Amino acid sequence: MIRLIDVHKVYKQGRNEITALDGLSLDIQKGEFVAVMGPSGSGKSTLLHLIGGLDRPTEGEVLVDNRIISQMADDEVTLFRRVKIGFVFQFFNLLPTLTAEENVLLPLILDGRPGSDHEPRVKTLLERVGLAGRRDHLPEELSGGEMQRLAIARALAFNPPILLADEPTGNLDSRSGESILGLMRQINREERCTVVMATHNREAAGYGDRIVQLKDGKIEEESPR
Repeated sequence: MIRLIDVHKVYKQGRNEITALDGLSLDIQKGEFVAVMGPSGSGKSTLLHLIGGLDRPTEGEVLVDNRIISQMADDEVTLFRRVKIGFVFQFFNLLPTLTAEENVLLPLILDGRPGSDHEPRVKTLLERVGLAGRRDHLPEELSGGEMQRLAIARALAFNPPILLADEPTGNLDSRSGESILGLMRQINREERCTVVMATHNREAAGYGDRIVQLKDGKIEEESPR
């Protein structure tokens, strides 16, 4: 499902070069829940950005669903990402002027699909994440946990085979965090959705099938949960 082959990522800051990933190779199978751990600067977010086509490697290849995503043209990557990959971020990235229902519907509208055709899908997603009664609420009217649930619903709009989550519980209290992790695990098991989650939290990583520990842009250790 996902393969990284000898991937290097180097960022330039003035005359300095910062190595985010240093020859990383990794295989993730369909339906796996992989937790990527490591301190700040270890390369966790960079890894997710490369898998999701938000960035390109300096060297090496990134394959997603048997496609070399790192070699696609920008518009091709955008279309591929839209239907194949769902993103969940630490800071939710919801549009504050749209209701919960409209936030979930937005990706479908941007894809040129009439909103009325997808109202049943949006309703089902909001029910799935426990927000059926909050469909008309703005993000500011929701709790942190509810906003993250809404972000997950939006990420699942196209029923993508891959869900990437970057510190999804970083801004949540422990109870809300456990609820979000449980929801992601449920989606992984019931829909065979491949989940790759970056986290610095060992307890959060325990929800995964496999833990990949990064240090200085390299895999330091891999282990089952």
